[in-house]
Amino acid sequence: MAKITYSGPVRFRIESSVALGAIAMATYARHALGRKMEPSWSAQFETGIRFWRRQFTRAMGMRDMARGRLLFDALQTSTDDVYEVTAEASAAPRGHWYVPRRAASKAVVLYLHGGGYTFHGAVSARFAQMLAHHSGARVFAPDYRLTPEHPHPAQSDDALAAWRYLRARAQAQQIVVIGDSAGGHMALMLLQRLKSEALEQPALCIGLCPWTDIGPRGASLRSNDRYDLVQGWMALQFGQWLDPDARFGRAALSPVSYDFAGLAPIYLQAGGREVLRDMIIEFAQGQAAKGAAVMLDLWPDMPHDFQAYDSLKPSSTEALARLVAAVAAYTGQGAPLAAMVQRTVLHGKAVTGAPKAKGTPKATVAPEDKTGKPEASRGA
Repeated sequence: MAKITYSGPVRFRIESSVALGAIAMATYARHALGRKMEPSWSAQFETGIRFWRRQFTRAMGMRDMARGRLLFDALQTSTDDVYEVTAEASAAPRGHWYVPRRAASKAVVLYLHGGGYTFHGAVSARFAQMLAHHSGARVFAPDYRLTPEHPHPAQSDDALAAWRYLRARAQAQQIVVIGDSAGGHMALMLLQRLKSEALEQPALCIGLCPWTDIGPRGASLRSNDRYDLVQGWMALQFGQWLDPDARFGRAALSPVSYDFAGLAPIYLQAGGREVLRDMIIEFAQGQAAKGAAVMLDLWPDMPHDFQAYDSLKPSSTEALARLVAAVAAYTGQGAPLAAMVQRTVLHGKAVTGAPKAKGTPKATVAPEDKTGKPEASRGA
């Protein structure tokens, strides 16, 4: 079941409640007639997708983005999952530490939140709490500057400042960088920034449904609009806000244009129903061809940022378990992350193992048999 919390102006609370109710009634009626958006989705799940699509659309259409953010935060939905985590504010850099009450990991997580570089609200805090609770690691989430008020390179500079802040407190091999959506873009670009600054790489970079190209890439950017809470036009608008005068250019601000060989291992997760699916797959394929240490897990039935559904969906539960195993493996506290042959996509085939450690960054791909299906994994 989903929980609802309210904040901000009463006007926006009422507007959002009315919208949610109308969307729920229409969705349940469609399901009663056998008209599901996606066969595996319940009416409640589909209602959530449609509602958040509406909230993004409404907020992004406002002239004053500060008001748009208030509208976006006015009604928040979350799962019933309980996270035993305490939050501690940081002044310099601005942000919050999320500390699990039952620390079970020596890792330190730098979490870069999503929201198209434009939104940062309760949903991001909830995501950080979820990561801390499940991983058992301390999580630092910086309150980086947002677009359109602060275009690039503000976010890159803030990510680097957060990295330096953590490096003063932990060894690089203990730090895992995790970002979802635009935060995934930020995490990948941080690896390139560290390279340019001749600084150490983290133990692992995890991109959850990461934005890998700020321009129009992949058919799913349009074809998956009907399934996803984020729309293709939104991704393009976020890109324009990031670089409003095209001062830096698409290639300079898109991870897909870079070479990640020799940098930190990269573990990616994506949903088969999200608009960013194709660009994420293309990024993984391209980086594997260049010799980067990369692995991508794809859950065919899931939309953008599906990890936030936690115990509500089996795919989300599995994805979080995979994430926790990856954090443990690359900080020396667990076994290597084995490939999921049935869902790992790389070069259109199944990957046989996890990304190699730095220094041996080549990915291994399972050969196809005569039927065109990947052979069974030979292990990591």
